[in-house]
Amino acid sequence: MIDLLIDNFGRPVKSLRISVTQKCNYNCIYCHMEGINYNVSNEMAPKEIERISRILVKFDIKKVKITGGEPLIRKDIIEIIEAFKKTGMNEISMSTNGSLLKELAKPLRKAGLNRVNISLPSLKKEVYEYITGGGKIENALEGIDAAIEAKLTPIKINTVILKGINENEFYDFINFSKDKKVILQLIELVETTPYFYEKYHVNLDKYENEIKEKALKIEVRDLHNRKKYKLDNNVEIEFVKPMHNSLFCLKCDRIRITPDGKFKTCLFVNNGLIDFLTSMRNEENDEKIIELLKKAISLRKPYFKNI
Repeated sequence: MIDLLIDNFGRPVKSLRISVTQKCNYNCIYCHMEGINYNVSNEMAPKEIERISRILVKFDIKKVKITGGEPLIRKDIIEIIEAFKKTGMNEISMSTNGSLLKELAKPLRKAGLNRVNISLPSLKKEVYEYITGGGKIENALEGIDAAIEAKLTPIKINTVILKGINENEFYDFINFSKDKKVILQLIELVETTPYFYEKYHVNLDKYENEIKEKALKIEVRDLHNRKKYKLDNNVEIEFVKPMHNSLFCLKCDRIRITPDGKFKTCLFVNNGLIDFLTSMRNEENDEKIIELLKKAISLRKPYFKNI
C-alpha cells in the first residue's frame, strides 16, 4: 500500500510544482517569481531533480508542473523532462512564456512533456511589449502554433487581467481561444505590492457572471474548486482567483520546490523553507530527504482560511 502524504489539515499531497530557474528572458510587470523573494545562487542539476522525483513518486506524487522564471532558458531542460518521465511522473506540464517554444516544442514532447500553459498577456504588440518588458508577441504566437503542432495538449493560455492595460481585450482573448482551440485561463492579479495591486487589480466576478449566462456547460474542477465554462463556440474558459480564496486553499494538493532545492509550503509563504539539496550534496541517504519532505508537509496550512 502506498504511503500518502497528508498534511495537518487533512489535505493529501498529490502534485509537485517545481521552479527550475529564477532566470527569465522577460521582465513582466506582475511577475511574482513563484513566491521566491531571494536571489537563487545555484540551481538543481538534472540528476538531483531526478533523485527528488524518484522519492516523490514513492508517495504517489506523479503529477508535476515545471515553472520558472522561464524554464526553457535552461539548456538542459530536455534532460530534466526526461528525468521526470524516467522516474514515473505520469503527468508532466510546464508554464512558459512561449518565446522559445517554436524550436523546442517537438523535442519537449518527445522527451515526455504532456502539455503547456503559455502566458499571453496581450494580443496587441505594444501592450504585450510593455507588460513583458520587451518581449516580442510574434515569438509567443509562433510558440503557441508550435505547441499545437507538437500536440502539447490541452494547451492553456494564461492571461492576467490588468486594469487599464489589457482589460479591454477580454473578448479578443475569447475569439483567439476559439480560433486556436485552446483553453483560456483568466487570472486575477496576485498581490506583490499593495500599490501595484490596488492600481491594476480587476475583480473577475463581473466577467465570470457574463460568461456563466452564455455557457452551455459548467464543470467544477476538484482542484481549487475552479469552474470551467464551455461556450457554444467551443471555447473553454477558466477563472483563476487565488487571492482571499479559502476554497482555493482548501483544495490545494501541491508541494513546491525552489530552483535551489528547498521545499516551499505555499506560494504566499516565504519563511520555513526546507533545504534538502544540501543534504543531497552531502551524500545523505533517501531516508534523510524523506524526513525533510515530511517536515515540509507538516508545515503546510491554508493561507486563506476564511473568505
